Amino acid sequence: MKAVEPFRFPGARGQILDGRIELPEGQARGTAVFAHCFTCTKQSKAATSIAGALAQAGWRVLRFDFTGLGDSDGAFAEAGFVCDVDDLVAASQALAGAGHRVDLMVGHSLGGAAVIAAAERVPSVTAIATIGAPFKVDHVLDRLGEQIASIPADGAGEVSIGGRPFSISRQFIDQLFDQPQAERLGRLGRALLVCHSPTDEMVALANAKAIFDAARHPRSFIALDGADHLLTRPGSAQYAAGIIAAWARCYAPQH
Repeated sequence: MKAVEPFRFPGARGQILDGRIELPEGQARGTAVFAHCFTCTKQSKAATSIAGALAQAGWRVLRFDFTGLGDSDGAFAEAGFVCDVDDLVAASQALAGAGHRVDLMVGHSLGGAAVIAAAERVPSVTAIATIGAPFKVDHVLDRLGEQIASIPADGAGEVSIGGRPFSISRQFIDQLFDQPQAERLGRLGRALLVCHSPTDEMVALANAKAIFDAARHPRSFIALDGADHLLTRPGSAQYAAGIIAAWARCYAPQH
């Protein structure tokens, strides 16, 4: 039976981030890092299902809370996409310091955009998988609508996301623009798996095509038929997890 261990480490700005490492039975094929969706946590359905499936397939997997979310320190309003990317790099460095070189990165929704940005700063990574990821990072602002209208002038404000209140700063919003995702994908130089539901209600399928087209081979696309964006429908998270686990086997350091 697989085990789960706590893993706390300093983030890019010195804040302590809280994570869990899912351990496989026996020797690990390699080490993976999972990046959760916008305002989600390491306990989301996608995070726990995919990390668990990868562990069952022989991977050591870290899922952690980004700055200001879940059990991690820091202020969400002062974090944002750039901080998430930096925290993924910090997580990879912390794992390497513990003797576990990171080989695989998996990201859900905005976490998928973050792993694309972070991978070029983690040379050991050989494969990346995205799930329901937006091509343009500022896509996340579509979910906030008119709630953010006064933030550029006021400097900060409160928004409601999924029925929960979050403080958002102007800096948080500004860093979502002009992220060179197409250029990052073009020079990625690693295997890429793009997973997306044709009926994704938050991030349209066109985003998956844009990601796929911007990348070079080896690249693959899997349609998560019938899945919702958060993978909460029965069986959808397990299906995505199984696909990623099977695909990642080809890129594990040990086969």
